[in-house]
Amino acid sequence: MKKLLAMLLACLMVMSLTACGGNSDGSDASSDNGNTDAAQSGDNGGGDDTSGAEGGVFKIGGHGPLTGGAAIYGNAAKNGAQIAVDEINAEGGAVRFELNYEDDEHDPEKAENAYNALKDWGMQLSLSGVTSKPAEATSTSHNDDRIFALTPSASATAVVDGKDNVYQMCFMDPNQGTASADYIFDQSLGTKIAVIYQNDEVYSSGIYERFAARAQELGLEIVSATTFTTASQTDFSVQLGEAKNAGADLLYLPIYYTPASLILTQAKGMGYEPAVFGVDGMDGILTVEGFDTSLAEGVMLLTPFNADAEDARTQSFVSKYQELFGETPNQFAADAYDCVYAYKQAIEQTGATADMSADELCGKMIEAFTSMTFDGLTGEGMTWTDGAVSKSPKGMVIQNGVYVGMD
Repeated sequence: MKKLLAMLLACLMVMSLTACGGNSDGSDASSDNGNTDAAQSGDNGGGDDTSGAEGGVFKIGGHGPLTGGAAIYGNAAKNGAQIAVDEINAEGGAVRFELNYEDDEHDPEKAENAYNALKDWGMQLSLSGVTSKPAEATSTSHNDDRIFALTPSASATAVVDGKDNVYQMCFMDPNQGTASADYIFDQSLGTKIAVIYQNDEVYSSGIYERFAARAQELGLEIVSATTFTTASQTDFSVQLGEAKNAGADLLYLPIYYTPASLILTQAKGMGYEPAVFGVDGMDGILTVEGFDTSLAEGVMLLTPFNADAEDARTQSFVSKYQELFGETPNQFAADAYDCVYAYKQAIEQTGATADMSADELCGKMIEAFTSMTFDGLTGEGMTWTDGAVSKSPKGMVIQNGVYVGMD
């Protein structure tokens, strides 16, 4: 009986060692398993690992118009963000990203569907939406679900209002309106101003309201202010006729590039050739299919990004973008690129890790973005207050088919 008990105890000891990872040669198997896990969680084709361990991948999601009339914006943002992700992953550092962009077709309802798909995918950090209405539609969901969002280009105030975890990399609409009036006044670009804006688009109407208020303060004369809607953005003869009859020598267009291209075409057809000043939504007008780009010659706009800038970082980004996508990046691409690098800085600053939940990361990002200063392609010394970014716009003019910085 004693021999039998001794044999049973010996077997139990062997089983216990095996369960703890011991090998028959006396070595610790947990070391081998750790090496295997490390190999599996290493570079897996540019960021497929989502193990959540040290060196794991942060999952960034975003939605934008990848098809439809505003697709230039969405694809530019997606492409710019992807370049940043690829650069950061290639560094082999502790911070790595996986990017997933969903198509919202510039539609608020489809944006909600896109957001839910990203949430199901496991999105931890968000680039929100590219255009204002879709981003506004999902901003409440971001806030309720405690998923931090940093939109590259949705500039409406409603996107960030009342949400402590939704931020903007782009200028807020009121800031664009004020900056436009200041720039026109300081540069003496026009004495009689006509405005054509879209009254069912929060982006356009928001910029116009602040522009009109600031123009009055400065003594700029607005001789005509006319509107259009999504349903009526094909015929601008009435708006242009009123501007021409009022003697407007400057046409201010706080609108997107598609209707802007039609306005320029129709203005030319009626022999009306005022100076034209726009905002960042017009960035992309040179890529409109079928548009005579010579009609955009001399068009001025405010944008935070100059693709002709001579600094090494901008030149590197522009070169990569042209090589990959066959065109010069616009400010939407540059803003999205900056968003990813701002996330990287915030993660490093707070010590956030990829195994954290979206809620935990949200708290870390709020901590970082309320205190940090960020230098990017679209501005230096950027800071945030109540979700809105502070940075300086740049005046640009289209000359010989390219954007050139204005003094």
